[in-house]
Amino acid sequence: MPLTQITPFVPCTSLTKQIDFYRDVLGFSVGARLDNYAYLSRDTVSVRLVKGDADVDLTHPERQVSFYIDVTDLDKMYETMQPELANLPDGRVRAPFDQAYGHREFHVADEDCTLILFGEAIH
Repeated sequence: MPLTQITPFVPCTSLTKQIDFYRDVLGFSVGARLDNYAYLSRDTVSVRLVKGDADVDLTHPERQVSFYIDVTDLDKMYETMQPELANLPDGRVRAPFDQAYGHREFHVADEDCTLILFGEAIH
């Protein structure tokens, strides 16, 4: 039986702020929302946001989360997201660059410092 998708659970302190970020900045659609949970997707990629305790520091290195999204035409994707990315505070976006392992990537940190890496193989 083949595996078809992996969907990360991403902890957050404000479900509303995270939904706004994933929808308005990264282009995800909200599929479901409960008091402490939201399911968002874009194309074949999905994310599950889970609201945690307000007193938990998600920016602490031991709690930080990251995930990698493989894309097609990375530079075009970055270009289309650029107007929204430009509004984020300094340090939350790393523009496209080439990695030594043969991928081109750009990085975005969400509202709670989860690092989202977008990348594609360099041909």
